[in-house]
Formats: sequence, structure tokens, C-alpha cells
Amino acid sequence: MNINDTALKHKGILLALASVFVLTGCATFTKDGGFDNVQQIAKKQLKQEIAWPKSEKEHEKINERVQSLLSQKINADAAVQIALLNNRGLQAAFYDLGISEADLVQAGRLPNPRFSMLYAKNDGEYKIEQAFTFNIFSLITMPKAVEIEKRRFEQTQKSTAMEVLKLANHTRAAYFNAVAAAELTRYSEQVKESAEASAELAKRMFQVGNWNQIQQMREQSFYADAALDYANARNKQVKAYEALARLLGVSVTELHLEERLPDLPKTINDLQPFEQSAFDQRLDLQEVRLETEAVAKQLGLTKTTRFINVLEIGPARVLEGKRSDPYKKGIDLSFEIPLFDWGTARVGRAEAIYMQAVNRTAQTVINAQSEIRESYNTYRTYYDTTKHIRDEIVPLRKKTLQQSLLRYNGMLTSPFELFGDARAQVQSVKGYIESLRDFWVADAALQATLVASPQMMEGQ
Repeated sequence: MNINDTALKHKGILLALASVFVLTGCATFTKDGGFDNVQQIAKKQLKQEIAWPKSEKEHEKINERVQSLLSQKINADAAVQIALLNNRGLQAAFYDLGISEADLVQAGRLPNPRFSMLYAKNDGEYKIEQAFTFNIFSLITMPKAVEIEKRRFEQTQKSTAMEVLKLANHTRAAYFNAVAAAELTRYSEQVKESAEASAELAKRMFQVGNWNQIQQMREQSFYADAALDYANARNKQVKAYEALARLLGVSVTELHLEERLPDLPKTINDLQPFEQSAFDQRLDLQEVRLETEAVAKQLGLTKTTRFINVLEIGPARVLEGKRSDPYKKGIDLSFEIPLFDWGTARVGRAEAIYMQAVNRTAQTVINAQSEIRESYNTYRTYYDTTKHIRDEIVPLRKKTLQQSLLRYNGMLTSPFELFGDARAQVQSVKGYIESLRDFWVADAALQATLVASPQMMEGQ
């Protein structure tokens, strides 16, 4: 090998190394860490803002905002806003972005070069081999590896946005449960007080001989049931408030909720707009499409690397003989010979995974159609039943109580009939509250189907 040939080879190696440094320099972290994309996805579904505080100053600003919201009566929107700002589980989920971006940056950085040396000596005879090699195979695979990690980073952004929307949905449902539980507790207390007065009156009438023991025991039994119902209502209220407090990341003593649930809306939307919105916005559909594309990219990478898995090249020099003898210079090249494994199994596996992803995407679309119809039917049913209770049953019970009161004032009926009608009227109101709560929870569930499947929104 003449001097010119050696110079050309060394020049090629230097150019390859220079390209390595250029490629490595391109792999850097973004300023927002992918959070801006999460915000944009969340804004399509939510009115509230989200934040990812990292510095002490940013944390203080968020705490001030949370305390300001807690100082007022909390409605459903305010509850969701507090959760989005203050839930530490959500803040932990945001760091998945940092982990995924680090994998993306790492995929864009080539491995470090390797130096190897062999040193042997015997009676003044030496054998010294020195090699400085670089895995140029990574130059072939790096563009595809970067593309794969980009896809995964996009998937992480969408899954993180899913955590945001999931928390918002859970908080909204928990808020309605908490407000309804407080309302039901108040009405259960009224029923208990009414039953207590009725039981006391029955006891006195029995003592003076105006009632028999069976009649007195009926009123006493109803009071016992009413007291038990009130205790259960109180327990449900505590559980509902604690569940909401956990989502908001605050103490239950800081919760000051609205006293009543929102009124039933005058009209509701048809099914078709929900179906169209779901196919435009559902994150699980977008995620499976990205997954399928990523698998396709992976298949391309598998085909690229099916024959050559390791390829390293670099300058080397060898000394054989006496220590004063000159080194022999050359190039060290190593690669794997596909003698037994020609990569067909890897390619077949990748193709099977791809077809699996394609069929999973098709099934997700079918499931989405069914889930939206099912959720809308529940939403519509609760709307109709709640409207019926409000417009028919509650007014009827109220009028009955009014007539009983007039008859009692005219001494035409007993106080026990009046107590019974009062209890029936309160029970009808409790039924309306429960139905109204179920409607708003169903409304939140319907909105959730525009984001993803119920299983994903529940964290399953």
C-alpha cells in the first residue's frame, strides 16, 4: 500500500468521524419537553389550563392559584382546575415526557468509539496490536431508530394528555357524587327528624291508650330505619368528599362545594355530533394509528438489519518482532457472518406484530362506535327519567302533602298521615337528586367517550 492510498483511507475515516460529531450534535432536548403538545391536545377537550411546574417559583405560583380557588365555593369546573394544577399523580405522569424524550435523544447519539490493544513479549520479541474502531453499523440504523423513538415520543405525549383528560373526567364525576351525597344527607336528616317526631307521638298515644302496640311499633321501626339510612348517608358523604379531596390533592376540610347540583339542561344534543366528534378527537384511535405506523417502521428496520448486526471499522496498527521495528498500519474491520441466522425469524415476527396492530386498530374503531352509542343511551335515559321525576313525581308529592296539611288543619286526618305524606315528599326529592346526579355522571361519561374507551378512561 503506497502513501497516497494510506492517506486516502485515513481521510475517509476522519470524514466518517466528523459526520459522527455532526449527527451527535443534532440530538438535543427541547425547551418544553413535549409539554406544549400535551397542552394543545388537552385544550381541545377542556376549558381549564394545565401546568408543569419545575422551579420553586413556579410551584409557589401554582399554590397561590389553588388557594385562591379553594377560598371560594367550588363548582365542577373549579374542582377540575384544582385537580389539574395540584394532583401530584398527574405531575408524576408529566415526567414520562422527560423519560421518552431522553430515549429519543439517546437514539440520535452514536455510540462512543472503542480502543483495543494487545501487548505480548517474549525474549525481546514483541507483538503489539492497537485499534481504534467505531460502530459504523449505527450509521445505518440510527435514522430508523430515531424515527421509531419519535413515534414513541408522540405516543407518550398522547398518553400523557390522556392522563390529563382522565383526571378531569374522574374529578367531574367525583364532584357530582360529593354534592349529591351532601344533599342526600340533608334530606335523610329531615326524614329522620320527621320519623323521630312521629315515633315520639306514637309512644305517647300508646301510653294513654289511644293506640295499640302494633301501630306504635310500626312508627318506632320506621324511625329506626330512618336513623340507619341517615348514618349510611353520612358515611357515603364522607367517602365522596374524601374521594374528591384525593383527586384535588387537598385536605377534605378545605372543600367548600356548591350546595346543589346543576339544574337539568333544557335540551340535549343528538347522537350524531357525538359520533363525529369522537372519530375526530379520540386519543385511543390516534394512539393505535401511531402504534401501527411505529410497527411498520420497526419492520423496515428489521429488514435493514437482517443480515448484518454488528459492523465496526477503524484504524489499526500492529507490531510483530523487535520493539524497535516499525508498526504495520491498516484498518480493523469486524462484522457478524450470517452463517446460521439469516434474520428470517425476526422479519416474520415483525410482520406478525404489524398485522396484529392493524387488526387491533380495526377493533378499536368498532369498539368506539359501540361505546358511544351505549354511553349516549345511558345519558339520554337518565335525562328522560330525571325530567319525569322533576316534572311529574315531585310536584305530585308536593300537592299531596299540601292537601294533607289542609286536612290536618281541619282535623280531618291524623298527624301520622301527615308525617307519612311528608316523608313521601322528601323521598321523591331524594329520588330526583339521585337521578340528577346519575345524569351528570352519565354526561361526564359521554364526554369521556369522546376522548377514549371507558376502560382506558378508568385506567384499566
